[in-house]
Amino acid sequence: MDSQIRCTWPLFTVSLTGFVQIGWYYFFSPHVQRNIAYGEGRRNRLDLYIPEKPNKQKPAVAFVTGGAWIIGYKAWGSLLAQELVERDVIVACIDYRNFPQTGVSGMVEDIAKGISFFCQNIHKYGGDPDRLYLAGQSAGAHLAACALIEQAKKEASEEIPTLAWRASQFKAFLGISGGYNLPALSHHFHTRGFYRSFFLRVMEGEESLQKYSPELGVRSPDFQNAAHMLPATILFHGRADYSIPFLASVDFADALRFVHVQVTTKLYPEKTHTDLFLQDPMRGGQNQLVADILAVVHANDREAQEKDAAAPPRRRMVPECLLQLARKVSPF
Repeated sequence: MDSQIRCTWPLFTVSLTGFVQIGWYYFFSPHVQRNIAYGEGRRNRLDLYIPEKPNKQKPAVAFVTGGAWIIGYKAWGSLLAQELVERDVIVACIDYRNFPQTGVSGMVEDIAKGISFFCQNIHKYGGDPDRLYLAGQSAGAHLAACALIEQAKKEASEEIPTLAWRASQFKAFLGISGGYNLPALSHHFHTRGFYRSFFLRVMEGEESLQKYSPELGVRSPDFQNAAHMLPATILFHGRADYSIPFLASVDFADALRFVHVQVTTKLYPEKTHTDLFLQDPMRGGQNQLVADILAVVHANDREAQEKDAAAPPRRRMVPECLLQLARKVSPF
């Protein structure tokens, strides 16, 4: 895994012109409110992306970034958030502790706190409480799904009458390139240099692999009574993703269907783990992932749909030759 992290430097270098533009937006755009505290911990912060001059309540997305459970950071969501904000969607990018600051249980705990703050306060920033969405990418999709499933179980339990937030508050869960079966992933990661011994340290031991596997949790008999609390789920994945194979989303979708959760999969031919989240947005033009997300978020808003259809293509941020080079050297 150390070699994979070191290999991100060539990826960063060849895409530098794009990252400079993203950084400028992140630090200087009036649409970004950074480092809003949702808890007492140092990493209990979120960034809020707010559309220009909101004249009515907007749909809002709580987004959890990826980073292999080790290098995740809220600013990684800036590129996607910028595209959604341009289409009148509020985005909250939730930060959380990484390993070795904490293991998987602490990450899920942080994210649950961030989601709670989002649900309780987003209306103050122009968000529509009736149009809330939870999204995550890669490790963030896994952790967000863990938090959502755990909250659905609490919501279905009569022993906990009051909750800070509810899984059923969300209209949909949007999982991008996520992994949802840790035992299966641990074997795959081991073959790619994320060695099983290290992965087990991140996931707090062998016994935790079952507990923090959304696919296995959904299939568990004790989840049957909580399944109806889950929102509709849309899983996005590139078919050429060799970091987390697309079958991870296919299998999770099958598990959700088994308990009668409404679920849709969007599989993108020839797209890798980073194509959907990095290279495609930097390429400009029409971003299919963003279009598919907006189709969900704006499903019942004809005015917003018309604006989406009429929006001009986004400008290119990085020459194609550099994007192809980044694709080749990316460890993900």
